[in-house]
Amino acid sequence: MSTEEAYVKKHIENKVATIEFFHPAHNSLPGNILEKLANTISEVGQDDEVLVIVLKSGGERTFCAGASFTELISIQDEEEGEKFFSGFANVINAMRKCPKFIIGRIQGKTVGGGVGLASAVDYCMATKFASVKLSELNLGIGPFVVGPAVERKLGVSGMTQIAIDANTFYSPEWAKQKGLYANVYDSTEELDEAVASFAKNLCEYNPEAVKEMKQMFWRGTEDWDELLQERAKISGRLVLSTFTKEKLERFK
Repeated sequence: MSTEEAYVKKHIENKVATIEFFHPAHNSLPGNILEKLANTISEVGQDDEVLVIVLKSGGERTFCAGASFTELISIQDEEEGEKFFSGFANVINAMRKCPKFIIGRIQGKTVGGGVGLASAVDYCMATKFASVKLSELNLGIGPFVVGPAVERKLGVSGMTQIAIDANTFYSPEWAKQKGLYANVYDSTEELDEAVASFAKNLCEYNPEAVKEMKQMFWRGTEDWDELLQERAKISGRLVLSTFTKEKLERFK
């Protein structure tokens, strides 16, 4: 086990806020990191010094491994389960309501809740190593909380495909074809150059127009505060099932 500590940090330079999260277990997301992430996105969204946000993760290989297995295993009742899964709901809703454009920088594989994060940004750029997988059904739960965000980007067909085929990584080319990724690059260096250049261009836009466009893009999602909370309840119930408990023990 790595001795590195999990974090969420922000860096603001030339009107661009970079929000970075990290966890030594392949950038998996425990409740405290989800909470910090949601709060940081909301806070930066209200900062007049910021025109554009870049969401990224630390490390080189994995963008995000999804929910923290350690926390999934430790959930004892439905209330705890709902609280944990609502962490993902809060991050997605923070991105949805943020009046600034959010660029996703996806350097490597992304799984489960990580696919939800990639789907909830406004513009997503990735490397050729950034394959995607919705593994939740394999654990006896499902991508209930992230589902609406994933479906909004991939369409019902794409979402259904990766949600049902829960053991398969889908290629970055597939994700680009379905509309999740705008561009796919050969290396992290090329990705970073492209993200920096694109963020700089976005800073030239009228912030009022950006705010109006965000509302236009997310039209029809006004009920997501309630919807995603309801979905968190479903996941919170299913994570306590004998099927899921046995699966998690095996992965442990």
